[in-house]
Amino acid sequence: MTERRTNLTQAEWSVMECLWKAGPITGREVTQKMEESCGWSRSTTLTLLTRLEHKGALESIPAEKGPKLFSPLLKREDAALGETRDFLDRVYQGSLSLMVSALTKKQALSREELDELYALLKGLEEGQHD
Repeated sequence: MTERRTNLTQAEWSVMECLWKAGPITGREVTQKMEESCGWSRSTTLTLLTRLEHKGALESIPAEKGPKLFSPLLKREDAALGETRDFLDRVYQGSLSLMVSALTKKQALSREELDELYALLKGLEEGQHD
């Protein structure tokens, strides 16, 4: 099965975060939340909702009575994984170890983070993964 990648802009991420936290919600509720958190106008938010629907990241659900609801189709975990893969490919030629090496050169890992990495590596070595 081919993985579907949906690249999101920073603005689209903001709208999706709103839907992941509160969805399904009405367009009015989304516009209110985006105005409060980002200062966006109603038309900006509605444009982003339309764009996200065309990308297949969300759906608008017509209600029998009242306004339609917007609900995410794209899971946050899937979006984050896609963004992470794109970042790794673009910046570190797809190498996770190169990225970890670069990050740890500038910032030491805590004992807890090291333990988590060891546990992850051990699980991968044993064929386990979350």
